[in-house]
Formats: sequence, structure tokens, C-alpha cells
Amino acid sequence: MAAVISGFVHQNDHPLDLVETTIAVRDWPLERPESDELFAQVTGRWSSYDIMFNWMNDLGALQIICSLDIRAPKERRSSVHELLAILNDRLGVGHFDIGLLNGTPSFRHTLLLRGGGLSAEQIEDLVDIALFEIDRFYPAFQYVVWGGQSPADAIATVVFETVGEA
Repeated sequence: MAAVISGFVHQNDHPLDLVETTIAVRDWPLERPESDELFAQVTGRWSSYDIMFNWMNDLGALQIICSLDIRAPKERRSSVHELLAILNDRLGVGHFDIGLLNGTPSFRHTLLLRGGGLSAEQIEDLVDIALFEIDRFYPAFQYVVWGGQSPADAIATVVFETVGEA
């Protein structure tokens, strides 16, 4: 997505103020219940996703967590963990994990900002990468959780890698 907001948060500004402004431009429903938390909901290619931004002041870090609307039952979680290992091996930025209590897969990434600021472009990149990766691998989670496929088969079904020359 092209930058729609030009902005830079200096060290004394709260980073979630710029996150809120940047997300509001996309017309997504959002809520900021605490000064250090912001929630948004977005409709992706396969489903609606919940996005949480969390500012960790002690680390000078901004975390994005984008949760899928899938809950893995306990009997499928070992297969989901295997799927996570395969997926995370393919990622250059961020990682997938699963909630221990609710079995909900999510994509996470933390941006360290100590000594610097935050730009609208960085926020847009965080959101775009999270949504791209979730949309790309959402079917694999469905195949493993609901379809009972092995993680290797699920990945083979959703990932098409080009080999050779066209």
C-alpha cells in the first residue's frame, strides 16, 4: 500500500497516536481501551482478523499481533505446532504462534524503536506484512485444524514454489 500519511513520531510522542491515525485512514473499526493498546478489525482474503498493537515502554518496542479466527482443539495442537515450525522457517519477518489457553493462531512481530522514532510507513509495512502472511497461510491452518491434514500436506497444498525458468 502506498503511504497515505506522512508522519514521524519523535521520542516524546506516544507511538500509538501515529498507529491510530494510520489505521483510521483505512476505515477499519478500532478501539483504544488503554494508552498502550490499540485494537482493530480487518477483513482479509479468507476471514476477519483481529489486530492488536501493544506499546511496551520499558523496551521501547511496538508489537503487532494479528489473530486468526481459528481455534485449534487440544487434540490438533501438536500438528499445529509442527505447522508453526514449518511456517516460521519460511518467514523473513515476524512469526506465527498459538495461544496456550485458547488455541488461537496469530502472527506476531515486534519493532524495536529505542533511540529512534516511528513512521507511518513502518506502521503500514507492519500491517501489510502481517495481513499478507496470514492470508497466505490461513488455508494451511484450516487444513490442519479442520481438515485433519498433516502439516506437510497442508503446506504442499497452499504453497506453490516455482522451480526452473519459464
